[in-house]
Amino acid sequence: MSAIKKAVFPVAGLGSRFLPATKAQPKEMLPIVDKPLIQYAVEEAVAAGVTELIFITGRNKRAIEDHFDKAYELESELEAHGKQQLLELVRGVIPKNVNCIYIRQSEPLGLGHAVLCARPVVGNEPFAVLLADDFMDSAPGHKPVLAQMTDLYGYEKCSVLAVQDVPRANTRQYGIVSASAYRPDLELVSGIVEKPQPDDAPSTLAVVGRYVLSGSIFDHLAKIGAGAGGEIQLTDGIASLMSQERVLAYRYAGQRYDCGSKLGYLKATTAMGLKHPETAEGFAEFLAELRAQES
Repeated sequence: MSAIKKAVFPVAGLGSRFLPATKAQPKEMLPIVDKPLIQYAVEEAVAAGVTELIFITGRNKRAIEDHFDKAYELESELEAHGKQQLLELVRGVIPKNVNCIYIRQSEPLGLGHAVLCARPVVGNEPFAVLLADDFMDSAPGHKPVLAQMTDLYGYEKCSVLAVQDVPRANTRQYGIVSASAYRPDLELVSGIVEKPQPDDAPSTLAVVGRYVLSGSIFDHLAKIGAGAGGEIQLTDGIASLMSQERVLAYRYAGQRYDCGSKLGYLKATTAMGLKHPETAEGFAEFLAELRAQES
């Protein structure tokens, strides 16, 4: 049984890279085939044993609450027309044993501040953080990425960060760790810095949107103050936490798509379109036709 029962979803961002599509809807509600990004992240958390979903929201994020709420009119309409399969699909968005909690982040003060907003609900327990626009497709034969990480937490009893190597030119977009070998696919973090310039980056090992964190992180986030960009950075909180506890970097088994960018979103849509049972065959044929036209 997983020791991680609570997960935090920071969803207060503006999604400015997808304007005008995100002018009136949250970026987390952009669909990959037939499910919004946030639902994929929620399903990943539930698969890892999480039962408390804590959404840190902002203005214009009501659609997320509506998506995970009961849709009385829609369900009545589907039931009246005998559309049982669709009815079950709608009712199954959230399992009955899972609770959703919504906390408003009053000001956009950074990812660290968004996580700190969850403290009254999380308390001192270990918890997960999932960034929905980092879309994780687990490797064949492996558990979903967060479940891989919660298993590691259960064994190691310390914070675990999902990491991947990125081109050195891109280090300015990530928190970058310096680390030493610990176990296969797992490294002991010795340092972490937020968005370093390529020449200053200690490595090319970047933290991506999955974290399993000790409850002690809240004490550190509360005292660090503003960092890069005038925001409270989760990276700085982790750096402070490392003075008291071990932090591990995990090279997860799976593929990440940066759905905060247009190109990453298109890649994720293409990858999942080729896997979805309703679209795989026809979509593969369409892509083959496109390639043939180009050659």
